[in-house]
Amino acid sequence: MNNTKLYPFERNRYYSGKMLTSSDFQAEQTYFNNKRRFINSLMYGSGVVCGFGVFSLDDLSVLIESGVAVDGVGREIIMESSVVKKLSAMEGFESLHSNMASLCLRYREDPVHAVYTMNPGTGEDGQEYEYNRISENFQLFLMEREAAAGGYRMETEFLTDTVLYEDQDFTVRLVMPATVCKGRNVRLEARVEKHSPAQKSLSYQGTLQVPVFLTPEGKHEVEVGFSDVSLVEGESLTKEYWLTVQDVTMLDTTILQKSGTARVHVNGIAQELPSGCSIRVMLEDCRPRELVSREIGRMSLEMKSMGEVRDYIRLADLKLVRTENAYIIEDVIERGVKAYITAPAQEMLRNEYLEYFIKEPTLEKERDFYPQRLQNQNFVAPGSRIPEVATGVLEIPLGESARKGDIRYSGEIMHGLGSGNVYVSIGYEYITDDPALGSSARNTIYGSPQLFQKEGSMAVDAETAVRVMNDKGSFVVAVQLLENVDYLVLTYRWVAIRFPAGNDLGLMEDHSGKSISVDTPTVVMGTRESHYFHVQYNNMDSCSVAYELTEPGSGEITSDGVYTAPAKEGVYEIRIYCIDVPVICTYAYAIVKKKEA
Repeated sequence: MNNTKLYPFERNRYYSGKMLTSSDFQAEQTYFNNKRRFINSLMYGSGVVCGFGVFSLDDLSVLIESGVAVDGVGREIIMESSVVKKLSAMEGFESLHSNMASLCLRYREDPVHAVYTMNPGTGEDGQEYEYNRISENFQLFLMEREAAAGGYRMETEFLTDTVLYEDQDFTVRLVMPATVCKGRNVRLEARVEKHSPAQKSLSYQGTLQVPVFLTPEGKHEVEVGFSDVSLVEGESLTKEYWLTVQDVTMLDTTILQKSGTARVHVNGIAQELPSGCSIRVMLEDCRPRELVSREIGRMSLEMKSMGEVRDYIRLADLKLVRTENAYIIEDVIERGVKAYITAPAQEMLRNEYLEYFIKEPTLEKERDFYPQRLQNQNFVAPGSRIPEVATGVLEIPLGESARKGDIRYSGEIMHGLGSGNVYVSIGYEYITDDPALGSSARNTIYGSPQLFQKEGSMAVDAETAVRVMNDKGSFVVAVQLLENVDYLVLTYRWVAIRFPAGNDLGLMEDHSGKSISVDTPTVVMGTRESHYFHVQYNNMDSCSVAYELTEPGSGEITSDGVYTAPAKEGVYEIRIYCIDVPVICTYAYAIVKKKEA
């Protein structure tokens, strides 16, 4: 490939009296070709637009269907009719030395239509003719799969990982986003990668501690495990674990491998792994779409140009059985090999097909929002429960110089019930000998400890106060000593109770089974067109509803539900809720597309 850098762009400048030569006309073609290819590479990437299916006809030949593709430089590759190729006649076959090959496609230009020149002897190789046209063609060739699949890729800082176990045959690693969104869901991946031809199996078991994350069961620990994994060289196996990020005030957190829990078996030989593996994750108060868009858009043009630019496209991997004098095509593998380009013209058909796999809702954007709304404390999914009570133990250090009248404070404590109106009460906790039990017993006094002095309790007489930070979901305890004490630390039991208020009032009991829905929750419309979203009432009487757009610049909607699309294409969300009971709500979506003239 002669040119992989299409910019800077330089176009022809015309003026009166300019003498045009062949180089001027070539510059004209180069400018428009490079500008188009530059847009193709940035907006669409590289891959197959349609077609290019690969099938094994017999032991020696393959059929490649017609199709359209775009390579890494943005050049369009068109194969107008299906072709049959014998492997031994394809370029690159003679250089294959393994049993795995990749069938690849490349852009090619062929000069055609020879014509005589007006200047004899100036043609190609001193001939008296020149080619009058250039045919934009294609070339099919073979290369080693390892070479075709490898290559340098410009990495970003979006993902972070750590290795849990590694030897000459296997690697077990954790992968997740380096930055996560508070109050949202995030996926943690555990991967097993095989990087040797040895026939071995691996089993791995370990526990991860995730302090700021919650599992679907409400725990802060994740059991990660693989059982008897047998892979071929270059293959990998991935398991997914979904976590919910708590809405905390911290800026970062660490996921740790719990000490003494990691064990691995390779071909039945067991060993316990040392602890110490961890992942540092940043926490941000933003939406996942904003986070992803920022990460993708932050890469400069210089950084993009440093990444790999391939002038070929992998269509399939071929598994061969080779002998000394012959070969047989054992299998054709397309899955995981061929990369497809998402064309806007196919969006309608794509959404129609996706409806067979998505019960409700029907759009990719709705799938993004649905699990997030489940984490919102103002939204309750059927059968789910909002945490109402939380408890825990806190310690307030006094030091050696604490005297009557001194005031001491605890650190900021997250109660785990989220933001909103939360009541927190504390009680002094101490341990005494209980004759009835024949052992020591734990006691907690809520209120004034002086009332239990006659019983010989060991409670410390102190005045307490609690400051609850409703917007942050945390609290701080203050203690003023009413007598001199010899203790270094005071221990208190705290109990937090969430008050139902605003949208939470009567959330579960009064409105269970009641809902509203839209006749047509998803509509396709043109820019500046209008649509009325009609609301149905399920297991409830009709009531006044309000409509609101969830994002700025997404059109206009009136109080009676008439939505007017903006001039910009996109997918826009409308929230519809009951005015008296805002927790009863639903969502509608408008797919806005510019109509063809």
